[in-house]
Amino acid sequence: MRPVRYNVAASLDGYIAGPRGEFDWIPMDPTVDFASIFGKIDTVLLGRRSYETALEGGTPPWPPGARVYVFSRTLRPEDHPGLTVVSGDAGRVVSALRAEPGGGEIWLFGGGDLFGSLLAEGQVDTVEVTLVPILLGGGVPLLPPGAPRTTLALTGTHTYPSGMVSLSYTVQQPSAAPNDAP
Repeated sequence: MRPVRYNVAASLDGYIAGPRGEFDWIPMDPTVDFASIFGKIDTVLLGRRSYETALEGGTPPWPPGARVYVFSRTLRPEDHPGLTVVSGDAGRVVSALRAEPGGGEIWLFGGGDLFGSLLAEGQVDTVEVTLVPILLGGGVPLLPPGAPRTTLALTGTHTYPSGMVSLSYTVQQPSAAPNDAP
């Protein structure tokens, strides 16, 4: 089964974008090995807001030639050639992508709502968060309220000269306990 990786930068207080969706607070650390990060990716998953934000930057941050799936109830497929717009069941679509033959990985680019829904469906294998040494005080959360409690196992860490710290985890299983359990 092809793995789904949620690879994202987050502020130390847990936001993946600022209050206006901005990500100008993420430093461009020249020691980040994007070739390694993108080397095995052949499919990219995005929510509508993440897709629109990524396009504002000019060149999309995903690998050239990658299949791109945008999950949206408002985008019209005919207005976005070169990608697949999905308005239905995200879990079902991602399950089918994972079952395809081949060794390519699936990058869950964002955002937090899509991550939460796919996590609840058991469709996320790894969570890779690069913590940026900044406190935003608000914005788009890494994981929205109501997502399932999920056990993670640490598989790796890396500290960058900029002060960023990457943490890699394997998703173990959603817990039966609610998020607000004491």
